[in-house]
Amino acid sequence: MYRYDEFDHTIVRERVDQFRDQVARRLSGELTEEEFRPLRLMNGLYLQLHAYMLRVAIPYGTLSSKQMRMLAHIARRYDRGYGHFTTRQNIQYNWPNLEDVPDLLADMASVEMHAIQTSGNCIRNVTADPYAGVATDELEDSRIYAEIIRQWSTLHPEFSFLPRKFKIAVSGAPIDRAAVRFHDIGLQMRQNTRGELGFGVLVGGGQGRTPVIAQTIKDFLPKQDLLSYLEAILRVYNMLGRRDNIYKARIKFLVNEIGRDKFAALVEEEWERIRGGALDLHRDEINRIRAYFRPALYELITEQESAYDTARRSDREFDRWCASNILPHKQPGYGIVNISLKPVGKAPGDATADQMDVIAELAELYSFDELRVTHKQNVVLGHVRLADLHSVWQQLDAAMLATANIGLASDIIACPGLDYCNLANARSIPVAQKINERFSDPEQLARIGQIRINISGCINACGHHHVGDIGILGVDRRGEEYYQITLGGDPADNAAIGESIGPSFSYDEIVDAVETVISTFEGVRETGKTFANTWRRVGATPFKENLYGPTRK
Repeated sequence: MYRYDEFDHTIVRERVDQFRDQVARRLSGELTEEEFRPLRLMNGLYLQLHAYMLRVAIPYGTLSSKQMRMLAHIARRYDRGYGHFTTRQNIQYNWPNLEDVPDLLADMASVEMHAIQTSGNCIRNVTADPYAGVATDELEDSRIYAEIIRQWSTLHPEFSFLPRKFKIAVSGAPIDRAAVRFHDIGLQMRQNTRGELGFGVLVGGGQGRTPVIAQTIKDFLPKQDLLSYLEAILRVYNMLGRRDNIYKARIKFLVNEIGRDKFAALVEEEWERIRGGALDLHRDEINRIRAYFRPALYELITEQESAYDTARRSDREFDRWCASNILPHKQPGYGIVNISLKPVGKAPGDATADQMDVIAELAELYSFDELRVTHKQNVVLGHVRLADLHSVWQQLDAAMLATANIGLASDIIACPGLDYCNLANARSIPVAQKINERFSDPEQLARIGQIRINISGCINACGHHHVGDIGILGVDRRGEEYYQITLGGDPADNAAIGESIGPSFSYDEIVDAVETVISTFEGVRETGKTFANTWRRVGATPFKENLYGPTRK
């Protein structure tokens, strides 16, 4: 994985020193909260409903055991013993004291981590496929290009004060596992007719109060042109994006207003002015970064009958966990381990300091000292020998980290909601917990199969409800919490925005409503078909009929 160079070290150290002085001036009263606000946001510090919240960057979701142990230390020393992993492959701490934040940032800097550009109208944490470098279908490791974009975008003088926040995702495989169609810029690696690798470039996607699927403006962009083309897109947006209305400031509104073709033409015009210069991404530079992500030193494993197969046959719980949480690895004899942060009754995405330490230890012992954070709020060990899986599972089980539910009904994406966020209309975490409890039976989960349930506490859609098979949106009705259901969303290759199914449900009704949706799906689906397949075939009618009946249609 990538290690900081001298420029990274200098930037982070100087930022910590600057913020230490800014915090001291805020605590002394020299700065008002309004004056302090832009300074803290540039360091990832938000003021939430009850306290400050710090968002820490995990670029493209990759971190080491040492870094995970530091995250555990921060949870113990500066928070309340836990952290919350987010849908941007970051981690958030909900309870730091302001006077402690400079020391917290200094501790993070000691392991090459920071909170720069996790807030503000700038290019946010670049996200990527959490299985990059190990997936069987991958064309190339997307983290190489995510790191190149990180270096280009960090404190970019021209793009530090954009009209609105800006998000980029990179996928290196034909199957999109990075939700590139719901980002301001999505990059999906492709191969042209000459066998060369490059990127399809999508622009103008996003969720929030106006969900939009990104549109392709470049079918094939050679890798050497990546940075100059991104620069051209950002320049057009920076010049033409609205700054008079925060609700109309994202690039998706600009693309919609002037049209995809005109936007693409403006980008091409700007690109022609700047390509071929300092932003050209030469092969030597790509290879320099690629060297940081070289394949692990795998063992050559050839045995036909392994301890892994024997353990699966003899231990039903282990077999169930393998069936849902283990994915094939490009190297024979290894597996990709998905660690669920969605145990029954717990807040989705939360991990205690002790659990972080366990995960770090397992990564060090079994996965070449590397971890991944997914945008589905789980953690991945990317390189585990199949022969070691039973031992890994036992240690995860002892730490309450062996829930066998990846991709299933209880693997719920949820934002912090009204328990923490001052923008939220309704609670997300208790609803997720209740649904998780309702669908806790392993046999039931297996019968239902793969299904996405996503929950947002407000229209800002931090829980990605628009792209869930079942999306749940918290709304306010005369001071009471209600929940609107959308169905049929899809974040990947068959991108779709969920359709609102009808009137909202109260807090006491929503879990029963979700169960009705799932039972309806089970009743109308064809054998082996997913919720998405079924929704496209049968539409909304059977779900509406069972949810509302003749009186609530």
